[in-house]
Amino acid sequence: MQFTKMHGLGNDYVYVDCIRQRPPADPAVLARRISDRHFGVGSDGLILICPSERADARMRMFNADGSESEMCGNGIRCVAKFVHDHGIATKPRLTIETGRGVLTLDLEVQEGQVARVRVNMGEPILEAAQIPTTLAGNPPCNAPLVAGGREFAVTCVSMGNPHAVMYVDDEFFDLHTRDRVAEFGPKIEHHEAFPRRVNAHFVKVHTPTEVTIRTWERGSGLTLACGTGACAVCVAGVLTGRTARKILAHLPGGDLELEWSDADNCVYKTGPAVEVFTGEWPAA
Repeated sequence: MQFTKMHGLGNDYVYVDCIRQRPPADPAVLARRISDRHFGVGSDGLILICPSERADARMRMFNADGSESEMCGNGIRCVAKFVHDHGIATKPRLTIETGRGVLTLDLEVQEGQVARVRVNMGEPILEAAQIPTTLAGNPPCNAPLVAGGREFAVTCVSMGNPHAVMYVDDEFFDLHTRDRVAEFGPKIEHHEAFPRRVNAHFVKVHTPTEVTIRTWERGSGLTLACGTGACAVCVAGVLTGRTARKILAHLPGGDLELEWSDADNCVYKTGPAVEVFTGEWPAA
């Protein structure tokens, strides 16, 4: 089975072209094996690029633990790059079918290769039951949640997958931020308030147009970036009055430009997509 390793801001996945070769028999098992950073290729998960009757291609995304997720904001940028650069559909605007519907992507092409992608991520889902969460509010804003003996004020948003956004102080964002995220992230991910688990984001606001985000990703753990999570942070900032509708988000893997448009209520995300290498997996 041929594969391509790609990343968006260090959020790395193994991509398999299932349009021109047979899909793996058991993607969940393959995701666990191929994602292993010691015995596999190493990645945050597996993404299958499949035929679609509704769009230029269909994306299926599996976390490193084998669980299937509805969407991946960094992953879909790389899908668009693959579809364009590998000749599946070479046009400046693509449509990709995902677990949250068909999304539109505008490509920034340099010397025939996609460098950056602007994605219309669609409207945020704000009803608690659809996020889903049992916390009160539509959506829950600054809702108290105790995890690991610490109380957080949580704002919940779905971008096709569930997110919990927490604004934290300078003490949390000290030299041991990674350890803090690793400590509290899994407790929030598996908290009973989130029946389908949740992606946990810890945010520091610098100005109304600039934030720093650290993420514990559902099913993958610590990651260098989460595209849907950054979109959720953009929405949560507006809902809680902390940030503007257009922000620059700093993530460990790089920066994303985000805008929650008041014209169509959709969230737009712009960032890079990078192909790292190709290879062949001996069994699928």
